[in-house]
Amino acid sequence: MDGNSILPSDEHRPGRAGLDWDRAQAFLARERETYTRENPRSAALSAEAGRHLLFGVPLHWMNDWGTPFALHVAQARGTRVTDVDGHERIDFCLGDTGAMFGHSPPAVSRALRHQADRGYTAMLATADAAEVGRLLAGRFGLPFWQFAMSATDANRYIVRWIRAATGRRKILVFNGCYHGTIEDVFVDLVDGRPVQRESLLGQVHDLTAHTVVVEFNDLPALEAALRGGDVACVLAEPVMTNIGMVLPEPGFWSRAQDIIRRHGTLLVMDETHTISTGPGGYARAHGIEADAFVLGKPVGGGVPCAVYGMSADLAARAVRAKQEAPPGHSGIGTTLTGNMLAMAAMRATLEEVMTQAAYAHMLPLAERLAEGIREVIARHGLAWCVTQVGARVEFQFCAQPPANGTQAGAVLDAELEHLIHLGLLNRGVLITPFHNMMLVSPVTTGGDVDRLLAALDAVLAEITPRC
Repeated sequence: MDGNSILPSDEHRPGRAGLDWDRAQAFLARERETYTRENPRSAALSAEAGRHLLFGVPLHWMNDWGTPFALHVAQARGTRVTDVDGHERIDFCLGDTGAMFGHSPPAVSRALRHQADRGYTAMLATADAAEVGRLLAGRFGLPFWQFAMSATDANRYIVRWIRAATGRRKILVFNGCYHGTIEDVFVDLVDGRPVQRESLLGQVHDLTAHTVVVEFNDLPALEAALRGGDVACVLAEPVMTNIGMVLPEPGFWSRAQDIIRRHGTLLVMDETHTISTGPGGYARAHGIEADAFVLGKPVGGGVPCAVYGMSADLAARAVRAKQEAPPGHSGIGTTLTGNMLAMAAMRATLEEVMTQAAYAHMLPLAERLAEGIREVIARHGLAWCVTQVGARVEFQFCAQPPANGTQAGAVLDAELEHLIHLGLLNRGVLITPFHNMMLVSPVTTGGDVDRLLAALDAVLAEITPRC
């Protein structure tokens, strides 16, 4: 799950050029009325849940869809989500990547049913675990692996191992990055200065003491930040994905890797989102040689689990650090880590779901979606751009794709996003509620794409000036 702090609403933002904001506000009021009228069962459940659930939902992020009250799901299968009022919608959010290969992939469902009669968790190794390790090593090129229950935990654990292995305390992240909710990464650049994010609740330690932050695509800043020789690792997405997608500039990662190695720092690639690129991820497809790798959400076909891998050198240093430490709890892992259900789900996903054939369907269909959105945007005279990373597509409220987190953050517009998202939802289509991201799955069809494009066209026609 991902969310960002948003700037205050301002009808004069550049992304709203070409819109009729009065029409847009009237449209939003109508869409809220429509949603309220057509979802009475969700309304009743929201009221009931509010008696005992904080914010009325299992996770407060579930209120970020821009709906008057939370939509309640009865069933999700393939690309179809059916709510408790019986409405079926085409899902391009797909659990914000957790269900990137479709809801309840048949192979994963079979594996879970098979395992369910044989135990859920035992804090013991299984044959599935050994096979998953072999499959991960072959797919991603790193020889040693461990497991976690979420990508947040995987990032937390790999940072701990690397700090122990290197003896260095600091990490470096890129401004606006997404690595789950590991506390270390919630440091932003504000007017060129690192600032602990104000929205981070309950954080009592100064994160800026051990977290260095620079802009993505800024090689001189990366060089300067690593020069002191005290940064254990660079924790990075190969493409920034959570503040609106930001692509690496040509040659950035090749030169960045040289800088990182020269200063004895290790590189961690978090591909929880960029696994949309292909079955081996963005790094493998683009020649990025990381010392460690993290993958969460989609690796179990929607079942909570995550993985992290290490190079042989890092693994040897990590093992040595553990052997040399005093006896006792390492603070890394949980009793549910590597549980039997998760291992079965991961094995089925890696063997039968996350395949070359799946991506052969997803990637060209995502290209068709991206091009279709460009045509819709142009038809309505809007200066917005579209970015694609494999099966992941996003439109942003600016004419040119942003080059870093500051530029991307400047064009975020929660009010406009929620207006568009609610309009799409009422027309039978879901996209991710945080910015404007869409995923194409192996079971997404051309008809699904056409329906999304028609819905977007209809929404934009309602918020742009009448001809």
